[in-house]
Amino acid sequence: MNDQPKKVLVTGGAGFIGSHVADAYLARGDRVWVVDDLSSGKRSNVPSGATFVHMDIGDGAILHLFREVHFDLVNHHAAQIDVRRSVVDPRHDAEVNLLGLLSLLEGAREVGTRRFVFVSSGGVVYGEPLALPTPESAPKLPLSPYGVTKLTGELYLNYYREVHGMEYVALRYGNVFGPRQDPLGEAGVVAIFCDRLLARAPLTVFGDGEQTRDYIFVKDVVSANMLASDMGVAGEGGIDVVAFNVGRGEGVSVNRLAGALEGIAGIRTGREHRAARPGELRHSALDSRRLNARGWTCQWSLEEGLRETFQYIAKERETS
Repeated sequence: MNDQPKKVLVTGGAGFIGSHVADAYLARGDRVWVVDDLSSGKRSNVPSGATFVHMDIGDGAILHLFREVHFDLVNHHAAQIDVRRSVVDPRHDAEVNLLGLLSLLEGAREVGTRRFVFVSSGGVVYGEPLALPTPESAPKLPLSPYGVTKLTGELYLNYYREVHGMEYVALRYGNVFGPRQDPLGEAGVVAIFCDRLLARAPLTVFGDGEQTRDYIFVKDVVSANMLASDMGVAGEGGIDVVAFNVGRGEGVSVNRLAGALEGIAGIRTGREHRAARPGELRHSALDSRRLNARGWTCQWSLEEGLRETFQYIAKERETS
């Protein structure tokens, strides 16, 4: 794609990751529209330079927005992201993650959108992987409805690429954390632990705490999105050809994560163990060498990212 400013739609741009991505598009000179239903996002997260549209991605009116603006690029972060909720209510998960995606794809197809960046999940599409860190070519064996909808989303995108010529890139995220992650919403464990420490409350650990995840700082995820927005995607093949893992390549246990945050906070409040949760994996770590070969590198260490996140959440508590 050329270097001219683009008309960019960021879905879920009032959310944690999407708002950071919207910031980055504006910073490079693009025109940005944010669509968000504010079911989990916050209006205050939307960058001041973006045009905000309060709308569900499944609303039929989204097609009128495509016809009005003719987006060059769609960056799709809006989603039902809670694994546990997907287990309890798989129908809702599919309505948001599949029917919502199809609404966007039909709009993009009609107006000739050049590039679609899709947020998939390296943490769930592979299931319990045989190899750690896991490459993109590993078998896809999701163990939750959320994982099934993310993988199905990639298959739909592949159809639109093969039949309609739509360029897309799928980013399979690890466990993203950082500023703006809501510790009271469908948050990751980092934000929850930060909030619990600041409240001088025990850290809740599900299972034995030795389950591992590939934790990656949001600023590294943003740089992956910027690369995915412009990289060449010529070539044929299945979904793995245009899918890229985004992770640090290291599995970190919940116990280790808790210890690191306790050290940063200088606070120890004890730990409260509960039963393991259904639908959650035991181990996950992502091999991101294919994205490295395209020029992306992870710039933030785990400790640097945790420290900045803790400081942000502490400041938010002081001012709220």
